[in-house]
Amino acid sequence: MALVTVKPTRTDIAIANEIAEHTNLELEETAEALTWGADEHVLLALAAAGWLYARMRPADERRAANHILAVSLVTAILPHVLKSAFDQVRPDRLTVRGHRRGIPFSGQARDAFPSGHAVHMGALASAAGLLPPPRRSFVRGIAVGLSLTRIALLAHWASDVVAGFALGIAIERMLRPWTLARGSTEPRKGWGHD
Repeated sequence: MALVTVKPTRTDIAIANEIAEHTNLELEETAEALTWGADEHVLLALAAAGWLYARMRPADERRAANHILAVSLVTAILPHVLKSAFDQVRPDRLTVRGHRRGIPFSGQARDAFPSGHAVHMGALASAAGLLPPPRRSFVRGIAVGLSLTRIALLAHWASDVVAGFALGIAIERMLRPWTLARGSTEPRKGWGHD
């Protein structure tokens, strides 16, 4: 039983109505394929593979892999906990037009807040600060783009995605002191912290 009911804002409703009015099957199929890039199962598998690979790398890369795995685990669990406390109907349950034009139904009907995919992507965007500058912008762009697929699919209200993204950033930043604690080894040149 949810403790708090979250209602969409007027802006959320206006955005969802525009998407429902202008979507089509091709857009839906593209967004549905892309959104897998922000799925917790995919991200956990990648983080675990990266962690295993980093066991043979220098200490700074092992710390970064430890951090990414820890962040991935926390951001996989926390949205489920929050969805049990918050009750919000997904926009795809409130539109008929969008379904006629290709929008599918997403997840549990009342699990809109917050967007778990956006939590993962916010954490990834924040962790990108550990990368050299050229890669940092690239990763952040992908994170934002994948988060927006949740809005395009009417799986979440825009505010669910913004809140989830911000939560992901906060989680990543809160975990840094524990997961990136430095030993005597300094980070390699080119690996920054922003």
